[in-house]
Amino acid sequence: MATSIRLAPETEKRLDSLAAKTGRSKAYYLRQLIEQGIEKMEDYYLAADTLERIRKRQEQIHSADAVRKSLERDC
Repeated sequence: MATSIRLAPETEKRLDSLAAKTGRSKAYYLRQLIEQGIEKMEDYYLAADTLERIRKRQEQIHSADAVRKSLERDC
């Protein structure tokens, strides 16, 4: 999938320099950044979304004691 983004001039210069010094493409480094960073972003934003739903009482919560008791019944 082809995608385009705008980078700050300083970021673009750094990316250009890295690519030139290593002989790899800018696309290679952008892919690496996205692939390595997406998991962290998913963790953060999905957790923040869940926390907001909890605060709005839109998400069911369970105490640790209730979970333990439920697991004991299932065994």
